[in-house]
Amino acid sequence: MATHTLNPDKWVDRYSDYLFNYTIVRVNNREVANDIISETFLSALKSAKYFKGEASERTWLISILKRKIIDYYRKINSNKGKAEVHIDYSDEENQGEWLEEQVADLSDRTAEDEMENNELGMAILDCLDSINEKHAAIFKRKTIDGAETEVICNEFNITPSNLWVIIHRARTALAACLEKNWF
Repeated sequence: MATHTLNPDKWVDRYSDYLFNYTIVRVNNREVANDIISETFLSALKSAKYFKGEASERTWLISILKRKIIDYYRKINSNKGKAEVHIDYSDEENQGEWLEEQVADLSDRTAEDEMENNELGMAILDCLDSINEKHAAIFKRKTIDGAETEVICNEFNITPSNLWVIIHRARTALAACLEKNWF
């Protein structure tokens, strides 16, 4: 029973200020916030056919915005093993900024690290076998295989928001299982 409808022509007027305020608090960069909001509106237009009318237009846009913010942080943190250190410094003679990127040295890994990684990998696989079968399959497709959201949604006949709910539930179940069986 769909009670809400979409009116994309009014989105900017109705929701841009709210979405901007929501986003700026999370990314602390006006340009990035504006880009994320633009991506949100574009994504909403592309996925309007999935809108069921069960939530308000604003709630639906916010759920898309949240995923865009998560995607933004995933993208900037995708260089695994790298850490960026940004330091403002000043002394009697100099002042300025210093940016240092550190890359993890894989040769520093010990046999104990390797064994722990292997044990964790086995524990994760065991836990995946113990959770809801559909949730495990979707989780594997998204996080292990790296399949695109649209592909997974078509494959399992689910909506993008349902996909993220399932991923969240799978992660929660995995965390509980790992806490119980591995830690």
